[in-house]
Amino acid sequence: MSLKKATKTDTPNRVELEVEVSAEQFEQAIEKAYHRDVKKINVPGFRKGKAPRRVIERMYGKEVFYEDAMNIVYPDALDGAIAESGYEFVEDKIDLDVISVGEEGLVFKAVVTVKPEVTIKDYLGMKAEKPAVDVTDADVDAELTKLQNRQSRLVSVDDRAAADGDTVVIDYEGFVDDKAFAGGKGEHQSLVLGSGQFIPGFEEQIVGKKIDEEFDVNVTFPEEYHAEELKGKPAVFKCKLHEIKTRELPELNDDFAKDCSEFDTLDEMKADIRKKLTDDREKEADAAFETALAEQLADKIEADIPQAMFENAIDENVREFDQRLQSQGLSLDMYLQYTGMDMAAFRESNREKAEMQVKVRLALETIAKQENLTVSDEDLEAEYERFAEQYHLKVEQIKAALSEKGLRADMLTEKAMHFVRDNAKAGKPAAKKPAAKKADDAPAEKKPAAKKSTSTAAKKTTTAKKADGEAAAKKPAAKKTTSTAKKTPAKKADDK
Repeated sequence: MSLKKATKTDTPNRVELEVEVSAEQFEQAIEKAYHRDVKKINVPGFRKGKAPRRVIERMYGKEVFYEDAMNIVYPDALDGAIAESGYEFVEDKIDLDVISVGEEGLVFKAVVTVKPEVTIKDYLGMKAEKPAVDVTDADVDAELTKLQNRQSRLVSVDDRAAADGDTVVIDYEGFVDDKAFAGGKGEHQSLVLGSGQFIPGFEEQIVGKKIDEEFDVNVTFPEEYHAEELKGKPAVFKCKLHEIKTRELPELNDDFAKDCSEFDTLDEMKADIRKKLTDDREKEADAAFETALAEQLADKIEADIPQAMFENAIDENVREFDQRLQSQGLSLDMYLQYTGMDMAAFRESNREKAEMQVKVRLALETIAKQENLTVSDEDLEAEYERFAEQYHLKVEQIKAALSEKGLRADMLTEKAMHFVRDNAKAGKPAAKKPAAKKADDAPAEKKPAAKKSTSTAAKKTTTAKKADGEAAAKKPAAKKTTSTAKKTPAKKADDK
């Protein structure tokens, strides 16, 4: 199998490849087709599936296995021709045309969509804002408070009324128009006052109540409430308070540091917290700096980009989004129902992001070529080992899951991004001016954040988790690889 010639067509980024399959290779494909199809062919005088190939060809014509043979041989032939041509195809749609087929072999033409030629200039010495990194004492104290809360315990109190922040245990039953409604009853339910877990106005009316006190809570269901029969309806919940608990925090001292860290003193622990916060914020600042540079790169490239590349990027983003949802027990269909979008609208909402990804990738690939950047075998092996350590797998398993070509390409674009960053200048963020407020602009009403609900009607409905939450890593896929277009089946020999 070999590439006879590659010719650019009049359509941008479409290339015609003329591919030749030798007589010997095509004969091998015919033999494979015969062994696969013979069991389905009836020939008088022979048991089904036992007729010799020559007999079948005499009865039905020697071309009887050509179509299947072409479908067997053409994918590898086309892959080899594309690799030989130096082009990288980017679209599923491939126009095939058989020029000749027979005992002398197969010759076909394939018109494929390939990556565009890209020009980029002025990428050295770019300027972008880089956020300042500042960790204050208040930031450190906030982290200590989080640690305190993790080490805290709930203790019952009986000498005062319920206060905001307390955990209370209550019974309740809801009534609309003096009638109890389904899902409106709960017994010995725990509720953190001020958490916003129940519908607006409910928790506030428990503050000030005492143990064993019975009382009414008057609320109005939100207009967007999930139960149609309760939307916007006023309701009365008859409640009884059984228990009040408060969170007891451990004292911040050296003993606290010893109990929840590897340090002997609180000062050492604070210093470590400050360092970790500083490191994290420096990484965030670097990421923001690179993002700003990437946006500039996307504006600097000159290329006639095939629409298929944008669609491929959207496909990949949709798949990743679906995987993240599945890791959280949701599905893309559930998300679309919740948001009221159909797939077409969802894909369109991803278009701007996808176009940016494609442009930045093309820019970095071009810079890597222009600057003669390479990824050594040692660099590649180190990356495999890094993945193995990250996912607690063997290097051989990582190599089986990640293609060398894709990983090397990702590492090369990352290297190009570092090259751009190292040659860029970081500026201080400009002070943001407050937006002028229109006279008729009313303050936007803040919607209470939805919390995870149970089956009771007093609680809010559950919202879909954010798609950018942490996903469970099933396999090493931290780096994006360039989408590879799939090949469509070969056209029949008579479709010329």
